[in-house]
Amino acid sequence: MTRFWRWFWSLALLVPLAVFVVWGIWDNAKLFFITLLNGLTLASLYFIVASGFTLVFGLMRNVNLAHGSLYLLGGYVGYFVAEKTGYFALALAAGFLVAALVGLLMQVSIFRFMQGEDLRQTMVTIGLSIVIADLMLWSIGATVHQMSAPDFLSGPLRGIPLIVAYSKYRMALLPLGIVIGVLLWLFLNRTRVGMMIRAGVDDRAMLAATGVNVNLVFAVTFAIGAGLAGFGGVIGAVELSMVPGEDVRLLLASLIVVIVGGMGSVVGAAVGAIILGVAETYGLAYAPTYSVVFTFVILAMVLAFRPRGILGAAA
Repeated sequence: MTRFWRWFWSLALLVPLAVFVVWGIWDNAKLFFITLLNGLTLASLYFIVASGFTLVFGLMRNVNLAHGSLYLLGGYVGYFVAEKTGYFALALAAGFLVAALVGLLMQVSIFRFMQGEDLRQTMVTIGLSIVIADLMLWSIGATVHQMSAPDFLSGPLRGIPLIVAYSKYRMALLPLGIVIGVLLWLFLNRTRVGMMIRAGVDDRAMLAATGVNVNLVFAVTFAIGAGLAGFGGVIGAVELSMVPGEDVRLLLASLIVVIVGGMGSVVGAAVGAIILGVAETYGLAYAPTYSVVFTFVILAMVLAFRPRGILGAAA
């Protein structure tokens, strides 16, 4: 019976999707493939930000709802560094380091004393996100800030079949997201520190008994997760914009990516980001009135039929 329903829902999802793909290519192939590229590049940005959230929330089980504020903070820092120095690489480094430092302070002063207390972590980090957002609003203002792409990524990339031309910067997000995903997977699964992180999550007391400084391991992990949010903020400052409210949007996107993909899974975060990015862009292109609805329909279906996420491990 279970196999029957599995096949039933697979067909119920895949048949309409296949019909839409055929119709979209037949109706306007250029629009269809440009929208696909837009969805994949947006997914890359979502993955970069959500990969940090995967480390902190999905893997360490720390509910950090100030993650979106760290994204916005990193974006603002990167914007001002790039404006003063003219170096995009320096802006990326500054955004990562400042967000990582703030995340480290949060872990040392708050999360270390709230292990396993999800409700307290939720309430405290909601308060922190409001405070950080208001401080940025007070010091920077509500003016929209948008950073220029570096010179070697400015302008369109020409000669692409069918599409003809596409933004160099947006195209560069695809390999960047892949590189970050591979490095993060290797860090967690092929390094001593990554193994200690996973062991500490499974059995903190046992890891401490082996002589490992668990607090230090968790602090470094939290800092890396926060730094990835700031790194994503600098990238988003070019393609999107830095303005109050973007922190909430990216926090919500990170939550959806982690829930859909599966908590604690880097590959799952990539899958969740692709689903969210593609659904958003196709929704805006073909049904703008209902584009937001598609995202929550996907989330509801995953929670209904696969509560632990697409690639989430069983508890």
